Amino acid sequence: MKDPIATQSFKAPEGKAKLARRAAIASLVGTAVEWYDYFIFGTASALVFGELFFPNPDNPIIGTLSAFAVFGVGFFARPLGGIVFGHFGDKFGRKIALVTTLMLMGISTFLIGLLPSTEQIGLMAPVLLVILRLLQGFGVGGEWGGASLVAVEYAPDGKRGAYGSFPQIGNAVGLVFATSIFAIVSLLPDEQLMSWGWRVPFMLSAVLIGVGLFIRMKLTETPAFQAAQAQLEEKQLEAEEKEKMPLSELVRNFKKPLLLAMGMRFGEAVFGYIILTIGLTYATNYTDIPRTHVLIASTVAAALAVYTYYFFGKLSDRIGRRAVFIIGSVVGAVVSFPFFWILDADNIVLMYVIYSVAYAIGVGAVYGVEPAFFSELFGTKVRYTGVSLAAQIPSMLIGLWPMASTALLAWTGGDPWPIALITVLSLILGLVCAWLAPETSKSTLSELGGDKTK
Repeated sequence: MKDPIATQSFKAPEGKAKLARRAAIASLVGTAVEWYDYFIFGTASALVFGELFFPNPDNPIIGTLSAFAVFGVGFFARPLGGIVFGHFGDKFGRKIALVTTLMLMGISTFLIGLLPSTEQIGLMAPVLLVILRLLQGFGVGGEWGGASLVAVEYAPDGKRGAYGSFPQIGNAVGLVFATSIFAIVSLLPDEQLMSWGWRVPFMLSAVLIGVGLFIRMKLTETPAFQAAQAQLEEKQLEAEEKEKMPLSELVRNFKKPLLLAMGMRFGEAVFGYIILTIGLTYATNYTDIPRTHVLIASTVAAALAVYTYYFFGKLSDRIGRRAVFIIGSVVGAVVSFPFFWILDADNIVLMYVIYSVAYAIGVGAVYGVEPAFFSELFGTKVRYTGVSLAAQIPSMLIGLWPMASTALLAWTGGDPWPIALITVLSLILGLVCAWLAPETSKSTLSELGGDKTK
């Protein structure tokens, strides 16, 4: 049985092609804001939040550990955000959910930049930081899934992988902005960095929010959602069917796709974190590599990923989602141990190389195909909820990963082998889930996510 949300052919009128491009850009800008917010918080946790909000003069690594604990707290709000915004996105439309998530994320990030430190207001400082981090995580929970759907549901048949890569390109753009700005402010003397320099990246998020809202307010609902809503209303008028709750429908009919997507997401994210956050912590505390070089290496790798995300998304339209995802998983498993060996050797040139290979190719292949791959596993009236939960439920564990890895480093006296081993095992899990998932790249949306995917 076909998914009742069949979308019409998307090839002909020029207006539809223009809308598809606008949707892709809107998804890119929104996720750029999301990941800019995310990366500046993660970077600040590694560099300044420990001293500012959890001071421990006797052992600074304990302060960093506490900061990463707050970083992880936001991830526990993500599944709730995925359920709430997924529900509204599946029942009332993608646009209203996406505008709300963007505002919630951006305002929370801006307010973090205004927070006084523990030295200024005592215990209230870390309490406020936790509250804003929870609000930020709640908004993020519904952001990525919706942005992915907008790009994929507008995409022409046979190009969903290419169009679906645009939210992932937003990830790389957000990382470039975040690491570039932090690389600049990290050049300040420590006194100025700790007093006002760290605030600049957070307050600049207001500019990105304005741009993102301007673009998203111009969007219309996706053709797939409009068709689904029209058919549902027709059935309701005929008293044939009452609309089901998206979450209950998802759990009833899409358990297997949800579990497989969660496994793929888990492997990708664990690997991504050693490059984006854990590598910085390790280099700062256990090597002689200047932190600015690590930030610049992340920026270079992210700039390359702008191209590789699109390349791998487009490649998945040709050779399949599973094949590309498996390629990235294998690359990630191969480079996980050498990544730390190179940092430990204090070799700056090789550090730039391994960052670029690991992020642009390893993460690029698995992350680049996720929007199309995950979206194609679910029917339209549960797709927002399904994609959001597939990404955000693993986040409850993933969010603890920087803190856990920091604790592992403290336990081993700076030896990163447990972190590398856990990363390899997580990538293998993702690879197996991709192997078990159906190949969806050659089907139309009307052929996907129906009752046969129970």
